[in-house]
Amino acid sequence: MLLSESQERMLIVAHKGREREVIDIFAKWDLDAVIIGEVRDDGRMRVSHNGEVVCDVPVKALTDDAPLYERPTKPAVSDQSSVVSTKDRLPEISNEPVTTDNGQSHNQMLLRLLASPNLASKEWVYRQYDHMVRTNTAVLPGADAAVVRIKETRRALALALDGNGRYCGINPREGAKLVVAEAARNVVCVGAQPIAITNCLNFASPERPEVMWSFSEVIDGMAEACKVFNTPVVSGNVSFYNETEGRGILPTPVIGMLGLIDDVRRVIQPGFKNPGDFVALLGATREDLAASEYANVIQAVVGERVPALDLEAEQVVQLACLRAARNGLLRSAHDCSDGGLAVALAECCFSSINHERLGADIDIAGEYPIATRLFSETPSRIIISFDQALLGDMEEIVAAAGCSMTILGNVGSDRLRIESDGEEVIQLDVAEMEETWRSSFGAKLQAEAMAAGAE
Repeated sequence: MLLSESQERMLIVAHKGREREVIDIFAKWDLDAVIIGEVRDDGRMRVSHNGEVVCDVPVKALTDDAPLYERPTKPAVSDQSSVVSTKDRLPEISNEPVTTDNGQSHNQMLLRLLASPNLASKEWVYRQYDHMVRTNTAVLPGADAAVVRIKETRRALALALDGNGRYCGINPREGAKLVVAEAARNVVCVGAQPIAITNCLNFASPERPEVMWSFSEVIDGMAEACKVFNTPVVSGNVSFYNETEGRGILPTPVIGMLGLIDDVRRVIQPGFKNPGDFVALLGATREDLAASEYANVIQAVVGERVPALDLEAEQVVQLACLRAARNGLLRSAHDCSDGGLAVALAECCFSSINHERLGADIDIAGEYPIATRLFSETPSRIIISFDQALLGDMEEIVAAAGCSMTILGNVGSDRLRIESDGEEVIQLDVAEMEETWRSSFGAKLQAEAMAAGAE
């Protein structure tokens, strides 16, 4: 009973004399709550079972003086293969620049990215369980973050999950910081203030010095980012020995970010809403193709450099978006990360509950090659849309936050059309893109299941 790892349990320390109130709250939701003990000041933990004392130990032996593993660590070699103990968990790693011209049209590239398992819709999975949460759900899964109302108040909770094993396989510390930043950005995109995280840290065998090193680096990176965002780690777990026949998984920390919305009426729903609205980018695009989904899917060669995260710049972008949301200026907001600007724009065009799909006319400029402008995964970027009449208000907010904002184009039509330097680089029907995005993941899993059954 003491050591069992049963799930769905929580230990609560309640004010003395108010235990009955706690029990009544649990009973309201058909849950059990049982008084099991009391806090003492003698520095010992005592446990009785059927009248017999079965455990009596100093609390320090369980905390400050608890035994520690001193496992050896060793930084990974330059090709990073030792982080995961095999070379086949990442595409080929190269220190050469990622090429941006491989003969495919940008339309083909975008459709391939939308169909890739990392980017395609996961609704085939989450629609198989109850995601309505007693009808409290204000924003359904599939958005940057889900939002759940706190009944009998105007408040709501936003929840987002993020992870990127490829980034952490290349650079565990920087990869972990990027994952925390993206999780925070995602809850901001629905209008929530990030307040805390939980985590699930997944690794191969810690008996391998390189894996133990990557674990230590992930912890340090996660801690650094959480201090900046003021998001304490309130819970979490670690899963080691994730290996099959000696092949380890990539170091994959999964971050669950919790955000708080003071007024649920200010929630930002995903997707473009009104023809004619301005589409703008908060933040700036840099050369960050090396470890991108573009490099992974289109080039099948991943570079050694993950995107460089400036935590202060990240805070500025999130602050500007959050202030605009709280002032009711935004029609939509969407994190620009995996797949880059083109993928994020496509996702903004897709339909959502009570909103039909809408295209956009976009014009992107810059010093970088077209593929970099379209698919670079520079962090600290958010795509927003808003009424043209509110441009002055938006400019005041971003200027006060010290954030850059670039007008990209307008919402409208049934196609996503992107120009660059006067040349049309992407023109795709939104319905075609959305069908590719929605159906690819489920089709892949079903095909794999049929193939496995045939064997």
